[in-house]
Amino acid sequence: MSDIVHPSSTAYLAEEEGLSAYQLLKPHWRVTLAAFLGWFLDAFDQVALLLCLPDIGSSLHVGLTAMGVAITAQSVGRILGNTGWGWLADRYGRKLTFMLGVVWFALFSGATAIASSYLVMVAIQFCFGIGFGGEWTASAALLMESVPAKARTLASSIMMAGYECGFFAAAAAQAIILPRYGWRALFLLGLVPALLAIFIRVGVPESPVWLKLQQQGGAKKRRKSGMFRLNAAALQAIAFMAVLQFQNAALYSFYPTLLRDVHHLTPGQVFPLVAAYCIGSLIGKPVCGALTTRFGQRPVLYVYFLITVAGIIPFVTAQNFVTMLTTAFIIGAFGNSVWAVVPHFLAQRFPSATRSLGMGTSYAAAALGQGLSGFWVPWFAQGHGLAYSIELSVFVGTAITALVLAYHPPELPGERMEGEVRT
Repeated sequence: MSDIVHPSSTAYLAEEEGLSAYQLLKPHWRVTLAAFLGWFLDAFDQVALLLCLPDIGSSLHVGLTAMGVAITAQSVGRILGNTGWGWLADRYGRKLTFMLGVVWFALFSGATAIASSYLVMVAIQFCFGIGFGGEWTASAALLMESVPAKARTLASSIMMAGYECGFFAAAAAQAIILPRYGWRALFLLGLVPALLAIFIRVGVPESPVWLKLQQQGGAKKRRKSGMFRLNAAALQAIAFMAVLQFQNAALYSFYPTLLRDVHHLTPGQVFPLVAAYCIGSLIGKPVCGALTTRFGQRPVLYVYFLITVAGIIPFVTAQNFVTMLTTAFIIGAFGNSVWAVVPHFLAQRFPSATRSLGMGTSYAAAALGQGLSGFWVPWFAQGHGLAYSIELSVFVGTAITALVLAYHPPELPGERMEGEVRT
């Protein structure tokens, strides 16, 4: 039985040996840029909500816990988007689903600006999450299936660095726009991502893996394989994403709120700290990708986890501004940079016929983790303080993530993506 993976012949694989990952990635700059921009724009729209939580809550007359529920609603929407749009990407193509996801989340990000009540805000965030999840699922599968094997870790880290660029841009925009024009004006910028769909339509080719799969009876393969096989590799991917996102959401979701409500900083003072976090991650993700290529995923991720645990307490409790800047940079460079390997990690664990759905389902589990974090952190903070709630969540989440990663599945169906057909 064959499995469609990557359109690389034996001769091409031999040719790859003498080229660096950067050289191999250059011909695929369009799809790499599109995946980066999709995640950049996703991040801008999502982080705009996180940066404005106190302002939106005040405007809509609700507290932080209620706004945490809005984040949870967004996460529930992502579950539907990841799984549903993953199925669409397997059936109708990665490119079309990517375009539709971008347009969808842009429209509902813009709609946030006109939310008239708290319940309307929750509904809009739910719908935004559907597009948010669909965009990532399709773009990650498209990128991993389009670039050569040796360049996949680099491509993965470049794509995921888009989140920090979007985070940085949102922080800069809120520092300028929020004090002058209010939070609603910030969300009107969320309509801009719809323009990316034009670039995808004109400049990005469809996944060669998906196209080849259609030629060799992709629909029949999907009917035979079902949704996807819940083998050990798939279960590890789902569990890994759930706990990693819980840990990561605890790191950043309420950090701007901590700076404003606990440390009593202005939006302008928040910006350099968020910028330090983003710069750390922008540097850390390519470094993490390079290190995992050289030393393997597990040893590198374990070192990053240890540094994260060591840095989390000063990250949330430091009062000195220089210390706050330094720890923000460290947490960005290590705590958040593990996401550099996520697209490649997930792509290895699912066969081509159901890869997008498998990756989407794993990312839906991540949405569950984020939703739990979005509710748990502010709820626990009511009795123990926001700083301690963040610390505890990161400690627990990191420990469980490390345990899940320690397991080595006996079957990794997507591990050999570099061969076109396996028998």
